[in-house]
Amino acid sequence: MNNESLIAELNNTIDNIPDFPIPGIQFKDITPIFLNPKLYEAVIADFVNFSKGKIDVVCGIESRGYLFGIAIAVALEVPFVLIRKKGKLPPPFISQKYNLEYGTSEIEMKTDQIKENQRVLIHDDLLATGGTTEAAAKLVQQQGAIVSQFSFLIGLNELKGKEKLKHFQADIYEILSY
Repeated sequence: MNNESLIAELNNTIDNIPDFPIPGIQFKDITPIFLNPKLYEAVIADFVNFSKGKIDVVCGIESRGYLFGIAIAVALEVPFVLIRKKGKLPPPFISQKYNLEYGTSEIEMKTDQIKENQRVLIHDDLLATGGTTEAAAKLVQQQGAIVSQFSFLIGLNELKGKEKLKHFQADIYEILSY
């Protein structure tokens, strides 16, 4: 499936749910993709094409970053590393706080799963404000690895998440941009 037809198929498949989870939000429900194995395979192939030969590790952000991230890592024959919400990983781990609209949150990653100078792809389903992804990139850098790429199924341009990630000087890929 070429990129144009993949985008068209995804736009026809992803449900737009108005006013969810709060009024004014247009929620992009990606779950219908998983009802179509051929479409899921095409999404994975597109991500793999972006990263092939350019990364050594895939990091997926909990939890929806796992939905495609594990399959990307398997297809590329590279390790997959979990980035989890605070309190979900046994030691040794490192953590990184980040700002939310009202307060802060924290993510963690095991310290013994990425090696110095490895090229890392950080994957999540959606790029909105970029706060969680930026925190994930800081975790990768704390271990001496290189944030080489970011990939997302969907990017929400008006929330300017890409701006927050540009200083990592990594390639940023979104299949869909709204």
